[in-house]
Amino acid sequence: MSSSFCCVEHHFINSFFPPLSSLIPMIPSGIMKPPRGKLPLPIIIITTCVLVFVAILYAERLSFLSSNSIFKFKPCPRQITKPKSNEEKAGDRKADKEKAGDKKADEDVVIVNASSSWIDDRFDFDPEECNVANGKWVFNSSVTPLYSDISCPYIDRQFSCVKNGRNDSDYRHWEWQPEDCTLPRFNPELALRKLQGKRLLFVGDSLQRNQWESFVCLLVLFVSVLSQAYNATIEFYWAPYLVESNSDIDIIDIRKRIIKVDAIAERAKNWTGVDILVFNTYVWWMSGIRIKTIWGSFANGQEGYEEFDTPIAYKLALKTWANWIDSTINPNKTRVFFTTMSPTHTRSQDWGNMEGVKCFNETKPVMKKKHWGTGSDKRIMSVVSKVVKEMKVPVTFINITQLSEYRIDGHSSVYTETGGKLLTEEERANPENADCIHWCLPGVPDTWNQILLAML
Repeated sequence: MSSSFCCVEHHFINSFFPPLSSLIPMIPSGIMKPPRGKLPLPIIIITTCVLVFVAILYAERLSFLSSNSIFKFKPCPRQITKPKSNEEKAGDRKADKEKAGDKKADEDVVIVNASSSWIDDRFDFDPEECNVANGKWVFNSSVTPLYSDISCPYIDRQFSCVKNGRNDSDYRHWEWQPEDCTLPRFNPELALRKLQGKRLLFVGDSLQRNQWESFVCLLVLFVSVLSQAYNATIEFYWAPYLVESNSDIDIIDIRKRIIKVDAIAERAKNWTGVDILVFNTYVWWMSGIRIKTIWGSFANGQEGYEEFDTPIAYKLALKTWANWIDSTINPNKTRVFFTTMSPTHTRSQDWGNMEGVKCFNETKPVMKKKHWGTGSDKRIMSVVSKVVKEMKVPVTFINITQLSEYRIDGHSSVYTETGGKLLTEEERANPENADCIHWCLPGVPDTWNQILLAML
């Protein structure tokens, strides 16, 4: 089953190049005592020339020191630039002081009007140079999401937190700030130009649907004012295990689920002829019980399956997926991405809230650097890394796990539905009903797509 969203075209590009600033060295003036007598004119001329020459050398030295400052970003394109807040500037000054003592350096910052944006698409985003997984969340109240769960009709009720009664709004104003580079904001026009004439397909579980709905909504307001000239589709295909199972369509009790770890053709026939493939599979594997797996037909029933620990079963399935990619996909025509696992936040003790229950009533991210909870299984991450490393077709990771680990505040929590029905007021008061797996939209998945767009 798949759903599609068609984009449209707009040719106007608003861009400008800001003026460069120059460093003007300040030369301290000296006080000379008046001469007792008049000096010959040649001596005055020579003395003046010497002083001018020394001043020029001094200015050139200052310029050289400034242009060779050690405080520079790694080479990462700044596609959309915003003014820094006073807090960010103060943080930069503090970092400079710690690194270099009394040394001072000017940082290349482009100041633009807060209500405007500019596009500099002259450089390719290089994930090898810019580690987007290493950074911090910065609160910016001036940032307004590109959509809301009221303005975008594609959001499931499961993710429509504001519609479902969530009143706090801070979770929508946190920006991910990598340490090594500047991550361009999501620019709808740039996205449409990159997708023109292409087919983008998200494949995976409900977290992948979460990301797909975010991507569509990031474009929806922009698209509504454009003509129908962009020939682009953005689709989602439901395949929670990627390989086949007896629970793909008619979801059954986890204890009765059986996974055909060697079967993918029936699903994958819908993934051909696509320009950009984005896969994920994680949360359905984390049932906490051994995985029932089978080779061949389901006809063997209960007697034909074997039980494996989750990492082993996951590896068997992922190798089947990798073999299909290597044997079917032409890397010259199709780009393949893999979204790393989206963390769950079902144990508040992970972030030090000993009296809490899951992510219930959390309103701020975890600020502890490198926080890693029990909802992200490093064994699974290791399996993905090893399998992908052995593949012939290049696969690019959208590394969302660490940055999402901090966002205990971004989940649907009790502002969601269960069994197709919204939670009642009484049910919302019960922390056990909190959904700490899926994410509010707008919210954290918008950052995932910000990274995806930068990598396209």
